[in-house]
Amino acid sequence: MGSASISYQFGISARFHGNLNSRSDVTVSSLPCKADVSRKIIFSAPNSSTHKECINRARVCSLPNTDDYCDEIFETPILDSIETPLQLKILSVQELKLLADEIRTELHSVLWKKIQKSMNPSLAAIELTLALHYVFRAPVDNILWDDVEKTYAHKVLTRRWSAIPSRQKNGISGVTSQLESEYDSFGAGHGCNSISAGLGLAVARDIKGKRDRVVAVIDNVTITAGQAYEAMSNAGYLDSNMIVILNDSRHSLHPNMEQGSKASISALSSIMSKIQSSKIFRKFRELAKAMTKRIGKGMYEWAAKVDEYARGMVGPTGSTLFEELGLYYIGPVDGHNIEDLVCVLREVSSLDSMGPVLVHVITEENRDAEFGKKIMVKDRRTYSHCFVEALVMEAEMDRDIVVVHAGMEIDASLLTFQERFPDRFFNVGMAEQHAVTFAAGLSSGGLKPFCIIPSAFLQRAYDQVVHDVDRQRKAVRFVITSAGLVGSGGPVQCGAFDIAYMSSLPNMIAMAPADEDELVNMVATAASITDRPVCFRFPRGSVVDRNYLVPNGLPIEIGRGRVLVEGQDVALLGYGAMVQNCLHAHSLLSKLGLNVTVADARFCKPLDIKLVRDLCQNHKFLITVEEGCVGGFGSHVAQFIALDGQLDGNIKWRPIVLPDGYIEEASPSEQLALAGLTGHHIAATALSLLGRTREALLLMS
Repeated sequence: MGSASISYQFGISARFHGNLNSRSDVTVSSLPCKADVSRKIIFSAPNSSTHKECINRARVCSLPNTDDYCDEIFETPILDSIETPLQLKILSVQELKLLADEIRTELHSVLWKKIQKSMNPSLAAIELTLALHYVFRAPVDNILWDDVEKTYAHKVLTRRWSAIPSRQKNGISGVTSQLESEYDSFGAGHGCNSISAGLGLAVARDIKGKRDRVVAVIDNVTITAGQAYEAMSNAGYLDSNMIVILNDSRHSLHPNMEQGSKASISALSSIMSKIQSSKIFRKFRELAKAMTKRIGKGMYEWAAKVDEYARGMVGPTGSTLFEELGLYYIGPVDGHNIEDLVCVLREVSSLDSMGPVLVHVITEENRDAEFGKKIMVKDRRTYSHCFVEALVMEAEMDRDIVVVHAGMEIDASLLTFQERFPDRFFNVGMAEQHAVTFAAGLSSGGLKPFCIIPSAFLQRAYDQVVHDVDRQRKAVRFVITSAGLVGSGGPVQCGAFDIAYMSSLPNMIAMAPADEDELVNMVATAASITDRPVCFRFPRGSVVDRNYLVPNGLPIEIGRGRVLVEGQDVALLGYGAMVQNCLHAHSLLSKLGLNVTVADARFCKPLDIKLVRDLCQNHKFLITVEEGCVGGFGSHVAQFIALDGQLDGNIKWRPIVLPDGYIEEASPSEQLALAGLTGHHIAATALSLLGRTREALLLMS
């Protein structure tokens, strides 16, 4: 390929040679200092003077900026030389350490400076990532990741780091994806799937007679989910060879970190981990097992108890749990000591028939003080802020209101409620199934639980929603956050299905606010319902009025919508946040001389049938708009107008819903455009129905 030259402000020019995804040579002229960032490194002579000079040179250039911001350009010669992870194998341990520093610098510049993203989880897993790719031969060996926040170093090493800053349209995925890279052995979703998928790969390997290795990485957050323990129990039973890496940044295996003793890393623990993982020790242990089995069952069981007790004395509190599940426990290992990691992983990888192994790795998310700067984000009021403020007001008046939260992390706005009512706030982590049934129990005990779960995570607990809540008419109030499209969260965190799966339940009340006023009123409405379950959803983004002051909420009449703008010919019936897009469409159409009706459904179930009937009888066209999949709000409207005979008359109905597919990472506005849910799309649909196709095309252009 040829080369391209791009000129920048302040006399900077960049020359690209070959693959445009590679780092470029950069020269800076007309400045007080110069930076020459070279991609040259001599792998054939890693100890040469040229190589050492390239590594040790750290020339920094401060570029002038109108905001007096000093940007730093650091050299990353080793990283620039890595085309595939296999090249790590020719590096020395010292060079691996230098590479870790280079990746740390690169991630800092990308995750913090460019996309204002917390980077501590990613930085903490760098040495572990290097050790895994150093010892194993991906993609022949399968390395599965459970937590996407730990995969950035993995993506850097597999030549995807140039697209990390975007995390937007046509950028890299926010998760591991086989469609994106052969180095991603399995796609990561909401966590806790790596051991299950890894076990499946291991069993498939055994059946096909292959010899590749399977490594499943899981962290101390996702391992709290029940699926992880189901997978470990099954792995112990099947006894297939696989390696589970527990990346523990909590330093404790106790469910409650405050109550459990912390696992410490010392010279003794390092030595014991190496002994435990050694081939000689493992073979001696297996030989001892075989001998005691021959002596008799009693001797075998006694020896197993002695072994478990002895290893429990060495390991941290809770380590014997993994032994009980059938996994051989090794650890704790210092997750930032590359030498120890490589030693232990190399020994473990050399064992051919020892069954499942768990390596407990201790990492520290806050160890990089120079990189651990607090992320400053623009102050903005979100729907979550308004919801929490409204809920606090209700809780101050009603002592029975409690909060149950489930999911990977707590929205910062919820800390307000937790601080105000610490005894009435329950965060169960990644245990959505438990959260739902726990909330049902709280309701049975006379309390008023608000069960707060993001839309995409509530899917994991649908069976409990059906049988433990709806079928028993338990008054649980489901607060469905991150509803609809979520921008950089992509398809993994997209809340596309909750309207359909919640509104299909016989006893469920399903509603969605059009704005912050309606959200506050729906909090009051949910608090007042005591005879059945109720759910309401709201999006991740900012509220309509950023200066909004939360008032006391007023309960809404169940199943009652409202007309916002009176018009003729065309009626736009929006559900939830899409009401705002309907109002935008009304504004666009008004400029073209069209006055359409805009209505806010408020409720998907029970549907305001009087409102829908009036809209059908007084308009030629009815357009329903929702930020959800097929089978949701529009389907309820269609069911009613069909049975009510409205479709036998003059009304023509058109639904606008999310497309039947997964929308990848992009900005929120780009995602709405891809989904056909913008005000322009809604207005163009109305124009097309009225036969004004040319104007519709012009509007979209």
